[in-house]
Amino acid sequence: TSRDLTMSTAFVLGNGTSRQGIALESLRDYGKIYACNAVFRDFDPDYLVAVDAKMIFEICGANYQYKRPVWTNENRAFKKFKKLNYFSPPLGWSSGPTALHLATKHAHTKLYLLGWDFVGTREGKLNNLYANTQNYKKSTDVATYHGNWMRQTCILLQKNPLKRYIRVVRDGKSTFKAQDLQKYANYSEITISEFKNAHNLV
Repeated sequence: TSRDLTMSTAFVLGNGTSRQGIALESLRDYGKIYACNAVFRDFDPDYLVAVDAKMIFEICGANYQYKRPVWTNENRAFKKFKKLNYFSPPLGWSSGPTALHLATKHAHTKLYLLGWDFVGTREGKLNNLYANTQNYKKSTDVATYHGNWMRQTCILLQKNPLKRYIRVVRDGKSTFKAQDLQKYANYSEITISEFKNAHNLV
């Protein structure tokens, strides 16, 4: 049934520019949506994950934690905020892999990674949908080193061999080859076009 399908599938959103054309709202019919950081400005995921203090201040400043579950790591600075969910113990990971960790823990068996570009299409420059906005670097800034994200993602793939992790990548040759991930039998990639076709997205 579609209800079972919803339970088994998760969409974990990174904020890489490759997910720009995907209508997030239409994913609700197919599974639970996990997202990070500034996504809450323009979309309500089922779970929002942020580990950066500046981001939590922005999220709680908007009282967003009363609207959707917000997950973060314990921090004395957050004591004044009600309704936050804390990872225990904290992973000490970046927001994207931490969101993937949460989705993995929630018993989904098929996890789609959208906007997980790792690197940008412009050599060495920041690749983020929220570049040039509050709490983010400029689009002309040097990209954050992606090695930690990669290492943390590999740990999840390795520890959860029975779950399927499917990264949705750009059509064409400009996609970053995530060779570290390709070592795992439970990892695969599909293009944005294939993903849209499979989920009847325009």
